[in-house]
Amino acid sequence: MKSQFLLQVKTISFLSLLFLFFSCASKKNILYYQDVDSLKTEHTSSYEVKIQPDDLLMIIVSADDPEAAIPFNLKTVSVSGNNRQDLARSQETVQLYLVDNNGNIEFPVLGKIHVGGLSRTEVLQFLQNKIENYIKNPIVNVRITNFKISLQGEVNLPGTYPINSERITLIEALSMAKDLTIYGKRNNILIIRENNGVKSYNRVDITKSDFINSPFYYLNQNDVVYVEPNRTRVNSSAVGPNTSVIISAVSILVSLAVLIFK
Repeated sequence: MKSQFLLQVKTISFLSLLFLFFSCASKKNILYYQDVDSLKTEHTSSYEVKIQPDDLLMIIVSADDPEAAIPFNLKTVSVSGNNRQDLARSQETVQLYLVDNNGNIEFPVLGKIHVGGLSRTEVLQFLQNKIENYIKNPIVNVRITNFKISLQGEVNLPGTYPINSERITLIEALSMAKDLTIYGKRNNILIIRENNGVKSYNRVDITKSDFINSPFYYLNQNDVVYVEPNRTRVNSSAVGPNTSVIISAVSILVSLAVLIFK
């Protein structure tokens, strides 16, 4: 009886250790930029996002003669309350241009202009050329104010993040979400992107460094980044996330039992 018990205990111990061995993650599934040493050094190309419908643009025109630039700016709106304290804190807020579904905005004096699909620099240059017909040495400032991205799935802090600049990489976005969890698939990250009303679904493998040269290294406004769970996470959802811990504890108890009854 004792020998049979010991045989069962050793069998359970062996199977537990075998399970833990095969459940260990491989480095090739975890490490980023695994072949980065094989890449040639390249100059970073300039990148600008394209303006899309529903973007909110802040466009401010100034000139040597401030009075001459007034007709080319939207009127400011006073934000205040009803009591004295609110009035003391009141301030003027610049109105924004909403890009319509056709990619157009209504601009003072110039009327309807098409900005959809253009970069910020291209819009700036276009406006400067047009406004120069009316005032001397105009200065135009253009900015997308509602640039945001969303991160979902196996990241530590999923959510929607506003972006202050107009240039962000996939790696910077993942860093904002405190990186992937240990359960995230690093070789199959989904990026959902919309261009001119057409959605595309794109896969990126950040374990291989060549993604740096892909069109999805830089993110566009309103991109959605989804990190799929790996097999360990999927399996643990059925049997519980602490399975590995439980098996480890059982393995230790089995080992102690072997020593006691040996």
